[in-house]
Formats: sequence, structure tokens, C-alpha cells
Amino acid sequence: MELTQATVNDLLARLGPGDGYMYLPGDLEPQALTDLLADRYGAPRTLVLDGFTDPAVDDSRGAALLVPFEDRAVRIRAWAYGDQWVGAGTARDAEGVERPVLVVAHREVPEPWAVAPDEDEEVDWMERLRQITGWTQPAQRPDVDWTEVESRLGTALPSDYKRMVETFGVGAFDGYLDLDQEPWTGLGDGLLIWAGTEHEDLYCWRADGDDPDRWPVVVRSVDNKDVTFDCQAAEFVCRILVDPHHPFTMARYFDTHWFMNHRMSD
Repeated sequence: MELTQATVNDLLARLGPGDGYMYLPGDLEPQALTDLLADRYGAPRTLVLDGFTDPAVDDSRGAALLVPFEDRAVRIRAWAYGDQWVGAGTARDAEGVERPVLVVAHREVPEPWAVAPDEDEEVDWMERLRQITGWTQPAQRPDVDWTEVESRLGTALPSDYKRMVETFGVGAFDGYLDLDQEPWTGLGDGLLIWAGTEHEDLYCWRADGDDPDRWPVVVRSVDNKDVTFDCQAAEFVCRILVDPHHPFTMARYFDTHWFMNHRMSD
């Protein structure tokens, strides 16, 4: 079987939107399938390695992918994608032969609740972001040396942004909004850039005042126009994910939301 992204599309279409799995031809290279899926969905999580299941695997980490194989899974990698788990690797068939497999399962994602314009100021927007994206993995970068980063930049940074980087690490919300691991300058006008999209919009702060937690978010669009929002970064991301009326909404493109992690997490 020649593996291409078109082949993967065909295989996933055969499995359908619900729970399903298939054994693939023995001459298929499992790593090639994993690489194609990683190009599409980001870095996977290892559920089973050499026949041993990660003890941390539960319903929130893709356990449903292992159900069809009982104790026959040999190596299974998993991706969270919207309201679906996708898995690939190898498992033993009924005759005990190790074969490549592709498996999908339904993924429970917390309902993204509406965000009212007059939301209480005490809302923990980072916790809300975790809920909206269904994020259950441990903190990806808990040991960032923010003292060194802030010293090099010459300014303190907003606390919610630092929590975002520590929690999610390298990757993109909905595979679209890339979270910068360190803010950067280059636009002038006192703007500090913390994220960007594949449409080349840049998400910034206007670094005015001594309290970075009060810096407004500024969107520098591809046509070089600025739009200011009086909120913090985590709140801004929550709103563009779920509010279909936000001027920079992503809700019109995605019904469920996730964070595509770009680094391997075993």
C-alpha cells in the first residue's frame, strides 16, 4: 500500500466518524503512517509501547482506542483531534500476528459554553481555556525560567500568558493559532507579539504601564491595521474560540476545539 495523505483520508473515511478500527496490509510501514498523522495532527502521545500500556492512560487520554485490541496492542500512538481520538501503530490479530492498525474513537469534549461580554472579572480564563480545549495532559513546560526571559526582554510578562506556555507548550490552538514560547518585538509602537495565525495576523500586547496583567491585546492584521481589545491573552483566546460574533472568531471554522502539540509526549 502506498501511503499518502490522500490514502489516510480514504482510510479514515472508511472508519467513519464513530468508533472503528482496521488491520492494514502487512507490508505497510507503521512509522510512515504515524509520520503522516503527525504531519496532520501534531505530536502524538504513546499509549502502548512494546506491549506495555502507559498506566496514566484513561478515558481523557485516549483509552477508548485500546478497547478493540484488548491485550493485543503492541505499539499505539494517539492524537486528540476535535471530538475524535485517532490512533495508529501495531497490534496482534486473532492469529497472533503483529499487524499495522488504524483506529478511531469518540472523544468527549466539554461543551464550550458561551462567553458573555460582561463576564465576571474573577473568571479564571486559563482554566476556562483548558476546559474549552479538553486539555488533560500534564504541563508541557513547567520549568520555564521566566526570570531569565523577562530580564532579557527588559519587562515583566502577563501571568496568564506564562501559564499558557507552561501548560500547553509548543503548538497551536485548533492547529491554527500558534502560541509563541517567548514574546518578541519587531513591529514598533510598543507592541510585544505573543501569538500568530496561519493567516499572518499577529496577536500582541501594547506594553503600556507597569502592570503587564493590565496590558490590552492588540491584533495587527495582515493588512497592517491594529484592533485593540481590553482583555488578557487567555480571555482573548477563549473568546475567539467560542464566540461566533468576535471579529477574529475561529468558531465559524471549528465546532470543537483542541490544542495541537508540536512536541512528542511519551
